[in-house]
Amino acid sequence: MKHIARKRFGQNFLTDQTVLHDIIRAIDPKPDDAMVEIGPGLAAMTRLLLESLNQLHVVELDRDLVARLEKSFDPKRLIVHAGDALQFDFAGIPVPAGRKLRVVGNLPYNISSPLLFHLAEIAPRVQDQHFMLQKEVVERMVAEPGSKAFGRLSVMLQWRYHMELLFVVPPSAFDPPPQVDSAIVRMIPLAQPLACDGKRLEAVVAKAFSQRRKVIRNCLAGMFTEKDLIAAGIDPQARPEAVPMEQYVALARLGAEAG
Repeated sequence: MKHIARKRFGQNFLTDQTVLHDIIRAIDPKPDDAMVEIGPGLAAMTRLLLESLNQLHVVELDRDLVARLEKSFDPKRLIVHAGDALQFDFAGIPVPAGRKLRVVGNLPYNISSPLLFHLAEIAPRVQDQHFMLQKEVVERMVAEPGSKAFGRLSVMLQWRYHMELLFVVPPSAFDPPPQVDSAIVRMIPLAQPLACDGKRLEAVVAKAFSQRRKVIRNCLAGMFTEKDLIAAGIDPQARPEAVPMEQYVALARLGAEAG
């Protein structure tokens, strides 16, 4: 029976075989990898991954697709977790000693940002992440300071990961086709991210980018003085998008020292 894509789950199934094989080559799965796929859907990528992997974990919200996956694959090779990826405990997936988790998936556009932040909490346990996302989101993730795309997502993810936009995927590669281009991003957790309290950094960045048209002195008024900004190496007259991630970290650390 044909599965009808459900809008409430943000389902757009990748069907283009050339694109699928390009993604598999980018991931380069090895037999003993500890890997989890988010949103396997109709298992187009799942099948290709299992050609290389001894075992694969998948997280799927749609109960109909969960049943289909459980019927279609050997349960010893495909471990199906029924549930919401936003609530899923990725740290609970067993990983052999000395190894780290690899995470892949065609992420639903409607939950991509919160899911990326959820996964960031386990970044030290992760080897790499390869995701299909809306192209605009990937452009924000990898944006350089000074560009219009540089913002909260850029700072918070660049603090933890090295990221690279690998290639763009057109709407025609999906069924049903989305309204926008997609892109594949590779995310590799940094071995030693700059020391900083994540919640404090998030608070600083959220306030800084809440009024992008203002200069950063005005955006952060009440949280930091002009003297604080200068101490962190920031021009008080700069726009929020012109301030590099490292200087936001310096500001958050300055705030922590001041209590």
